[in-house]
Amino acid sequence: MSTRPATGRVAYQGEPGANSHLAAQQMAEHLEPMPCQTFEDAIGAVQSGTADLAVIPIDNSSAGRVADVHHLLPGSGLWLVGEHFLPIHFHLMALPGTAIGEVRTARSHAHAFGQCRTIMREHGWRAVVADDTAGAAREVSEGGDPSVAALAPALAAELYGLDVLARDVEDEHHNTTRFVTLSPEPVEVERQEGTPYVTSFVFRVRNIPSALYKALGGFATNGVNMTKLESYQVGGVFAATQFYVDVEGHPDDTGLAYALEELSFFTDELRMLGTYPAAAYRLAGSERDTSARPRPHAP
Repeated sequence: MSTRPATGRVAYQGEPGANSHLAAQQMAEHLEPMPCQTFEDAIGAVQSGTADLAVIPIDNSSAGRVADVHHLLPGSGLWLVGEHFLPIHFHLMALPGTAIGEVRTARSHAHAFGQCRTIMREHGWRAVVADDTAGAAREVSEGGDPSVAALAPALAAELYGLDVLARDVEDEHHNTTRFVTLSPEPVEVERQEGTPYVTSFVFRVRNIPSALYKALGGFATNGVNMTKLESYQVGGVFAATQFYVDVEGHPDDTGLAYALEELSFFTDELRMLGTYPAAAYRLAGSERDTSARPRPHAP
């Protein structure tokens, strides 16, 4: 049982109106959203007890993983206790009365530009990276320059008094970001028959031939579906590779228990990050239409 006093807050990276703000509201609706400038600040708020939970993006269906997060999670001491998939829609917004032909520069988060390449290329706009999408909208509002627009969620236009020049300008119809909830303590999830779970962990393979092949073999032979495998270097040493993994199942499942036991034989480090119920969006994934979406249109 936790002895930490509850703060009633959930931390997220970005300013009010950002996608992370919306995700935090949806994942922890009983808590007050707490904006933080960086992912480190959001994680630090939970570590210090300033916030009860943190909600952070971990990967996007169009732009891939949020690289900083994968480096921060293993050493944070926090636990993954939930996941949420948020459909992401970006709108082009500018000062009131601005025409789209006046725009020369677009401001947004780096990840947003990776999800809106087509409209940027078609118009030849210069990209200026901001700390987050809502912050970009605020900067446009405060800047007073009609040639500068922002790529941000609809809520940001409302908050900062901007006109929406084009809606849904993301490249892909299925553009979705997966968020996770971070807690200072693990939540013991009792296995229930028929309930799907996700288990997340990181491991570092031993520096021997075929170590990764042997480490992953146990998941195949025990029928465990691995939905995510990400690698990255740690400690500035190219010989030391760490992997972040999501698998379907609960550690009390016989197959996953055997696979994790076999994995431990070929790793220098294995650290569990958490087990939590699979989001409904994940379960319905095979039924969604992933065809190309039509080009954006003006409102």
